[in-house]
Amino acid sequence: MNPEKPLLRIGMIGFGCVGQGFYDILQRQPGLGLAVTRIAVKNSTKPRSLPAERFSFHADELLADPELDVLVEVIDDADEAFRLVSSALRQGRRVVSANKAMVARHLAELVALQRQFSGTLLYEAAVCGSIPIIRTLDSYFSHEPLRSVSGIFNGSSNYVLTRMSEAGSGYASALAEAQALGFAETDPTLDMEGLDPRSKAVILAAHAYGVFLNPTDVLNLGIARISAADIAFAATQGQKIKLVAGLYRLPNGRVTALVCPQFVGPESPLYAVEHEFNGVVIEAEYAGTQFLRGRGAGGLPTGSAVLADVLALQRGFRYGYAKQQSARAETQLLEGLEVDIYVRHESAAGLRKALGWLAPSAQRENPNTSGTQATGTVGLEALWRCRAALREAGVFVARLDEVRPIPQVPVEAEAAYVLA
Repeated sequence: MNPEKPLLRIGMIGFGCVGQGFYDILQRQPGLGLAVTRIAVKNSTKPRSLPAERFSFHADELLADPELDVLVEVIDDADEAFRLVSSALRQGRRVVSANKAMVARHLAELVALQRQFSGTLLYEAAVCGSIPIIRTLDSYFSHEPLRSVSGIFNGSSNYVLTRMSEAGSGYASALAEAQALGFAETDPTLDMEGLDPRSKAVILAAHAYGVFLNPTDVLNLGIARISAADIAFAATQGQKIKLVAGLYRLPNGRVTALVCPQFVGPESPLYAVEHEFNGVVIEAEYAGTQFLRGRGAGGLPTGSAVLADVLALQRGFRYGYAKQQSARAETQLLEGLEVDIYVRHESAAGLRKALGWLAPSAQRENPNTSGTQATGTVGLEALWRCRAALREAGVFVARLDEVRPIPQVPVEAEAAYVLA
């Protein structure tokens, strides 16, 4: 360590996968001038890799410690994370968080707290692990209009889809393999139902388009009902199924957002993103297509993002939220939008029921599937309205292409139809 460089003292709240990954990186790079001097955890009986005396069991003690220069929050409780982070910002502190659910739910308030109390919050580790997507959008593309930001934002679900495609595994066995390797949680709901990538898309919307979205307003369909038949059908089309989260600028200038399984062909950079990797495609007005790929899960990849944020704080960096201040877009999440979809149920009767709910136009039953697969065009409002029923009935839905406005019938044509 450079003796002239002052030591940055870090208080860390949480010591799970990400926290330990960050700590291990610092031990390998002692010359950075960073030291984790205090660690707070909740469970006093859990075995850990460090001696028990290294830990505090009351996170508020770290908030009250004036000797700490930076607080790093890496816990999985979104409500407790918000309490701690918001309290720290009210003290004008510098904070790093990896909690995507907390940031997504409270981003507008967290931005306001930073401005009011002159604190700083960075959260690169909350989105796509090791990929520096937030700073890329916030700094490099701060004043360039973006056509879309989309990609594979969840490594757990991508691992499951990869194994189903590679090995012909069923969903349950591929998920069990992901859990055994530590890529998926014991309760996989957040990852497999698209809730985790939905939070990440909401965070990116603030930096890409200047909009603060409510996560519960964004349509999300997951992969928990996928089967080998869906993977096989996609393969007959020369495609793969990926769980894609996307932000898209519509022709009217408004922004829409959704998370949904999608058929992806080899012309897309996402086609080759496999296993626990994430990939982000940026379609910029002037710069064109940009693609970023990296590990989206794991202690060291995500810990590296935490380290990057801590070093950025040391240099005085803070997010600019330029588009939120000068070019904020309006949103159009459901109304007046449609998409071509693939629908499957294990029984022909179940498929007919699902199609009755969705009432797709241009409906076509896929040949040689005994009436269990179909394609058609459906409005996003119908998907939103039926999403719970589709999940409960075991219906798998994937989109075939991009979201688009529902064509408007010309007044003259509508009048002629009525007269006829």
